[in-house]
Amino acid sequence: MSGQKTVTPDAEGLVASINATKTRGLPPVHLWNPPFCGDLDMRIARDGTWFYQGTPIGRPGLVKLFSSILKREDGKYYLVTPVEKVGITVDDAPFVAIDFEPLGEGEAQDLRFVTHVEDSAVAGPDHPIRVERDPETGEPSPYILIRADLEALIDRKSFYRLVDLGVHHDGWFGVWSGGQFFGIIPSAELP
Repeated sequence: MSGQKTVTPDAEGLVASINATKTRGLPPVHLWNPPFCGDLDMRIARDGTWFYQGTPIGRPGLVKLFSSILKREDGKYYLVTPVEKVGITVDDAPFVAIDFEPLGEGEAQDLRFVTHVEDSAVAGPDHPIRVERDPETGEPSPYILIRADLEALIDRKSFYRLVDLGVHHDGWFGVWSGGQFFGIIPSAELP
């Protein structure tokens, strides 16, 4: 391996690569398959806070930039550019849905969610809502698929608002969006 130098992945190098390929909208990370360059000391906490080398990233624009090159493969998360792929740690979901807007009513309703990095998605067949329940406490953790195998944890205030819109359908209590019903809890489990 003489003549090849080992490069340790770092955030500055990723930013330079992203800026060199800047396009409108989200970069086409699904088309990029560069070599794996190692893990980066970057973590996304359950509340959506991004950390680099143990320190929160305080610049929202930088977080948004990194989130635009996030990719999930085989259950692992990576930041991807055309020339490198680095692994990062995600505690739960990479995004947090911080709000939603109901459009319409009943079965014709659409729920448009927005994340802390300004991505948005209308819940429906391409962006399903799912609810996991903690096996010990029964506490719900609701999620919506935002893009390409990347989910957002729906924050507590938004989840409570969803419950306020809930209806019973086929033995489940849940919400309609995009012409699809999303069950939150079996009706029989409600008090």
